Amino acid sequence: MLGYILRRILQVIPVFFGATLLIYFLVFAMPGDPILALFGDRTPNPALVDTLRAQYHLDDPFLVQYWYYITGVFQGDLGNTFSGRPVSVVLAETLPVTGRLAIMAIGIEFVLAILIGTISALRKGKVFDNVALLVALVALAIPIFVLCFLAQYFLAIQWGWFKPTVGADNDWGGLWLPALVLGFSLFAVSMRLMRSSVIDTLNQDWVRTAYSKGLSRGRVIPVHVLRNSLIPVITNSATNFGVLLVGATVTEGIFNVPGVGNTLYQAALLGEGPTVVSFVTVFVILYVLVNLVIDLLYGLLDPRIRYA
Repeated sequence: MLGYILRRILQVIPVFFGATLLIYFLVFAMPGDPILALFGDRTPNPALVDTLRAQYHLDDPFLVQYWYYITGVFQGDLGNTFSGRPVSVVLAETLPVTGRLAIMAIGIEFVLAILIGTISALRKGKVFDNVALLVALVALAIPIFVLCFLAQYFLAIQWGWFKPTVGADNDWGGLWLPALVLGFSLFAVSMRLMRSSVIDTLNQDWVRTAYSKGLSRGRVIPVHVLRNSLIPVITNSATNFGVLLVGATVTEGIFNVPGVGNTLYQAALLGEGPTVVSFVTVFVILYVLVNLVIDLLYGLLDPRIRYA
């Protein structure tokens, strides 16, 4: 197990350099002048423009710019935005907001997937199963921005259950509406995975053996069936969690969530290379760590899984 963990940690190194180099190149290749974009329609002082370009090494070749950035990262400096704020400060302000939103959305997705998927599998072909599959199909078919506007109009404006936007009220209570939208949009795939996994597990010989030994349904389902059916759902939920940490840009924009999605989108529009690459660097590390934890959970959920 220790060797497996060390190998996975070592795999972070090429992923780290490859992701940062690729993203930095894409930002470097974007058309337009990011310094001039800071001033909008105003005409800046040419001397000030030259100073800012020299400060952010924008006149240097691509590899030189990347070298300045990557050496700063290893020194604990993620760079500054073009407005002068440290990227680490911006990240510290926005990542907790997106983290709370991601945790709530994945929690909603996971609970819905397990409950509905399990009941659908146990009632395969019956009314509940057909309705659940239909709801999942609708959830997959509706674009996320349409779902956001529908939830905003009915749940917030018409019925008044939630606030229509988040804004400064971005604690756990203020994020329920976007979390519900994201959780509902994500649960369909996990629910179908859970349903298929439970159905497959119910047909295994060792489940029939458990019943033949006289174990009750209340014992077999949670202990023998659910535990061995969770791996596909956990894998999918972990992938979704990593994606949400990068920022649900559309949802954050519609609900005015001050998270990393909005910040990253604005930074990309302005061509702020240090901001975009620094955010992506942190997300790559988080994503790999999340998947490492999930891989280790496999061994706990299924004893048949062993690592050399």
